Amino acid sequence: MLVPLTILDFMRRAEQVYGERVAVFDEPMQPAAPLGPLTYGRLAALARAQAAGLDALGVGFGERVAIVSHNAARMLVSFFGVAGHGRALVPINFRLSPAEIAYIVEHSGASMLLVDPELDAALAEVKCARRFVLGAESDALLFRHDAAPARWQADEQATATINYTSGTTARPKGVQLTHRNLWINATTFALHTGVSDRDVYLHTLPMFHCNGWGMPFALAGLGAKQHVLRKVDGAEILRRVAAHGVTLMCGAPAVFNAILAAAQQWQGPTPGRGEVRVVCAGAPPPTRTIERVEAELGWEFIQIYGLTETSPLLTINRTREEWDGLTEHERAEKLGRAGAPALGTEIEVDAQGEVLARGNTVLAGYWQEPAATATALEGGWFHTGDGGSLDAEGHLVISDRKKDVIISGGENVSSIEVEDALCSHPAVAEAAVIGVPDEKWGETVKALVVLAPGKSATEAELIAHCRQRLAQYKCPTSVELRTELARTSTGKLQKFKLRAPYWEGRTRQVN
Repeated sequence: MLVPLTILDFMRRAEQVYGERVAVFDEPMQPAAPLGPLTYGRLAALARAQAAGLDALGVGFGERVAIVSHNAARMLVSFFGVAGHGRALVPINFRLSPAEIAYIVEHSGASMLLVDPELDAALAEVKCARRFVLGAESDALLFRHDAAPARWQADEQATATINYTSGTTARPKGVQLTHRNLWINATTFALHTGVSDRDVYLHTLPMFHCNGWGMPFALAGLGAKQHVLRKVDGAEILRRVAAHGVTLMCGAPAVFNAILAAAQQWQGPTPGRGEVRVVCAGAPPPTRTIERVEAELGWEFIQIYGLTETSPLLTINRTREEWDGLTEHERAEKLGRAGAPALGTEIEVDAQGEVLARGNTVLAGYWQEPAATATALEGGWFHTGDGGSLDAEGHLVISDRKKDVIISGGENVSSIEVEDALCSHPAVAEAAVIGVPDEKWGETVKALVVLAPGKSATEAELIAHCRQRLAQYKCPTSVELRTELARTSTGKLQKFKLRAPYWEGRTRQVN
């Protein structure tokens, strides 16, 4: 018997097995009226009501619904009410500029746009056929409790979400993830991280980031309690761990750096000691950070590696019995690796040192970009663009980033996009943008600029120029003026040479 795998399976089980259990505690400081607390039965009912609302508003199966929101219970509902009922959800990074968000809405062909009330004014010029500000006023239109939703013929190969990611071009690409991709990612993720109905999860990871890495699905299917955190703050995270008995959270290294900093001022024993496990992705943190999480906080550190194009789980690195006799530093060194392939995933490193992956979590394709899809999936493998090696224990070690992408605080920054913004300044003749190590963000954006003859510009002016055109996290944090930039004989920038002085003494060229 072949039964299609869809993300609605997770909510069906949640409602059937854990219907009376409180599922979601919304952020109490939502600018719109918070939803909740919501039981899993109520969450499932809201998802059906949203699907019925889409029917009434004329948003058919297969159409795209874009959402730009901070973490919120209404966004959580949309994963099931929109994507679970036959439409494609397009979660957009709320940190992007209005122009960048407008491009994604247009490129995806979204027929509906849902906007967080805090972002409404800034995104006033972003056009869409149907536009709603999330909150109590729009609930009456978006949630139809008086009708059953139209029945969608389940198809595991249908696109469930389109997640836009910055790559090596100035324009982001839409990653088509199918129901099968998301189902297998969530199930495998839950298996490797040991999710159970006794877990209490804190949403420290933005839900727009590859669908919260799939945790919204896994947590629902296994009946875990979820607490929505709207904005990351180290001290607030510690308070919520203490207040709610949080046992699990995910995030980029910058999140855990913020927690470690806040813990220095915490009065009394660190909450969650021996109870909390944290899952880190986005970039491998320094060994010292891993060691501090385990020693100072007493929390278990788990590292994963993946990309939006792989749903994202490819490898996982979790402490094992054989490491019990190691010192904290020795164990932290082992946990600094990307990890071993997740169940059902194959990893290879080709002759050029590029990491290749194959498995059921690999994207169906890039939305409306067949050439880019063919390149990414050439030879039946997904080409990650990262350089690495497999060590004697079968663990992947990421050593370099082949693509011109900087990962700062867990966010992808296209160096080409930043270079394009810099070069639009009349005083700039050429620019090269690189990632350099940063203790707080892992990497930060640095611009090397050659000015045009007879022109002048200061570091502050060039950074301000970028901030008028790009999301703030993409903008250079420093600008260095040069007389020339290292190039090959054919005129190509040699970024490895430009990066080298800043990474000297490090075994890896990522941070």
